[in-house]
Amino acid sequence: MTIEGIGNGIVIDHIRAGFGIKVLGYLGATGKSDTVAFIMNAPSKKHSRKDIIKLENTNDLDLTVLGLIDHNATVNVIKNHEIVDKIKLSLPEKVTNVIRCKNPRCVTSIESISHTFQRVGDSDTYHCVYCDDLVKADAYLK
Repeated sequence: MTIEGIGNGIVIDHIRAGFGIKVLGYLGATGKSDTVAFIMNAPSKKHSRKDIIKLENTNDLDLTVLGLIDHNATVNVIKNHEIVDKIKLSLPEKVTNVIRCKNPRCVTSIESISHTFQRVGDSDTYHCVYCDDLVKADAYLK
């Protein structure tokens, strides 16, 4: 299979196999206005399999949430058919309106306010800033 390169845009590479669809869902990429290539289960030297997303004419993404979905992914910024920047994602320190607090006594369950979670130290655990309920980053992915 051959997928051509893009002139300008973003390539999200090394997405854990099967998680590319979550990334596409978050991005809301429909392909209605610009070209979107989504490759699933491609062979990988780093991991046995990976997903890849190519978004033509897109340069503004919220990398914070992409880091939560798969912090091992790499974002390549393409301009004039050349990689001009390579961004290694990491777990974000704070996420808003991505993880929902499941504590029924939390203020977010009765008030119309943002669900905000802060990372606990260097771990992959986040706590609700309102009730301190804990959630693992990978629990969001299930």
